[in-house]
Amino acid sequence: MTEITLYNRNREYIPRIAAVHDMCGYGKCSLTAAIPILSAAGCDVCPVPTALFSAHTRYKVFTMEDTTDMLGAYLDAWGKEGVELDGVYSGFLGSPDQVAIIERLYREYPQALRFVDPVMGDAGEMYPTYTAELCEAMGALVDGADLLMPNLTEASILTGADYPGQDITDAQVRAIISRLFDLGAKNVVLKGIDHDDGRIRNFVANREAGLDSMTECVHEKLPFMCHGTGDAFASAMIGGVMAGLDLAAAARLAGEFVHNAMEQTRLQPHYEERGVSFELSLGELTNLVD
Repeated sequence: MTEITLYNRNREYIPRIAAVHDMCGYGKCSLTAAIPILSAAGCDVCPVPTALFSAHTRYKVFTMEDTTDMLGAYLDAWGKEGVELDGVYSGFLGSPDQVAIIERLYREYPQALRFVDPVMGDAGEMYPTYTAELCEAMGALVDGADLLMPNLTEASILTGADYPGQDITDAQVRAIISRLFDLGAKNVVLKGIDHDDGRIRNFVANREAGLDSMTECVHEKLPFMCHGTGDAFASAMIGGVMAGLDLAAAARLAGEFVHNAMEQTRLQPHYEERGVSFELSLGELTNLVD
């Protein structure tokens, strides 16, 4: 793949990223992943909380408070203070109306890079708080995305296709990414291809360079799953981009970061529910900007 670099890092400057995600009190994902991971990569994280959860939605019992009504005044205050942003990173949304909040950020910060992690589901199923209306609204964020990072479930929802499972051919990968390019994405990282050979694959592609330059990033697949790896990957990927890495290098970094964090995770109690324990791996990101 031709080296595609989205951000040229000035080592004396700390870039600011608006992280438009939910906040979970327990279970590491969304803002509780984005804030420490991006901070470790030398970014100033400015949270825009889309919902407040007692715990993430894989727990049987959780509460959710939709924050849509407060976000207008929240961003008004930013405008009055002259807040500046270098990127807008969107993830889990609490309602369809929140897409308008992200589009407002795009209008008010046109120079900011648009990072879209379309958090809607996994393993062929939507998350329980999502609706067809919310998924349709999420699709509006694809057009103009500087970096779109869906898993196969989310890519299927965005393109209106049936979920193909994780064991798909390179030709199927190209077809999916091509449809995402047709929807307006500039760069795509398609995550989670699994041929059941002990490896997990992510594919990186740039619309202008074309699918012939697509890069495959291969990592060891560990024999267990845990919650929050998608959020950790996306946050580490953006951290790499904002450190000045090209897209393929940032994707490799993010994949290794998640793998190493998962190795630590299974040593922790209740790891399958609690989520990925990335704390001891944060130095991998800090080293990018030392």
